[in-house]
Amino acid sequence: MPHPKYEECDRSYNFIPIAQQEIILMELTSNNTIAAILEQNKAELLADWLKELQNTGLRRDDLMRAKELRSECQEFLQLLQIAAQHGNFSDIQTPEWENMRLLLAEVSRSRVQRGFTPSEIASFILCFKKPLFDRLCRELTQNRDALVEQLWLSTSLLDQLGLWVTEIFLKAREEVIERQQQEMLELSTPVVKLWQGILALPMIGTLDSARTQIVMETLLQEIMETGSEFAILDITGVPTVDTLVAQHLLKTVAAARLMGTECIISGIRPQIAQTIVHLGVDLQDILTKATLADAFKVALQRQGLTIKNIKEEK
Repeated sequence: MPHPKYEECDRSYNFIPIAQQEIILMELTSNNTIAAILEQNKAELLADWLKELQNTGLRRDDLMRAKELRSECQEFLQLLQIAAQHGNFSDIQTPEWENMRLLLAEVSRSRVQRGFTPSEIASFILCFKKPLFDRLCRELTQNRDALVEQLWLSTSLLDQLGLWVTEIFLKAREEVIERQQQEMLELSTPVVKLWQGILALPMIGTLDSARTQIVMETLLQEIMETGSEFAILDITGVPTVDTLVAQHLLKTVAAARLMGTECIISGIRPQIAQTIVHLGVDLQDILTKATLADAFKVALQRQGLTIKNIKEEK
């Protein structure tokens, strides 16, 4: 007969030899109660956890296959059981929890890319509370003090793990945003070749220090690769220019000049012209034109080329 303490145990337990049940009882009364329960109820905990995710609507079959979710849950349970054997439930930053932290970091980053929300990622861990608490209540129903202690330890542990995946989620999200910003900066500063030896850099939107730095690097790199003699910086699509942006443009022009390339700034609108004059920015050494077409025409003339209307000549 099973030990009275295990009257409510599941069917699988009843098939465990009596001697082994006594060993399990000793384990459950030790500091590794949670580890022992995890070890003895792997299949049941996994099933209940998946069921809990399904019942709470947190199982996203549209973003993740059921087989993949099951595999993640199994790996989590295995690492949890191994780490829990050390009896440290108060600090998951210790070495015994390293593999668990790595797993959760991988899970969190993967779910960020798939479009999971922070609450969905944290709830993946927190939903495991109910299956674990149910097992603790069944196993320790005769020992209220031990039950309260183990409930508190498991609550503290799962809350820490939930906060950890949330923290990783936020970091991963920040990385995605930074990468997208960098890609947008690169896309917003295209250098196009208008003619042999003539480059154009049309700028649209607000210029700030970070973007003007990208402009300078992109333009100088293209000048080095093409050996162009002229570069047209068109700011028709730039709404405002302040002192800092003007200084960056001047530095870009100066850097290009050192590489043997003459820069022409085009698209200076009346408001920006007034601002530049008001700020006292000196553009006397820089050739400026009202439009990109005017600047292109000047660059062609400097190369000894001209644009003719063939129809009029005929």
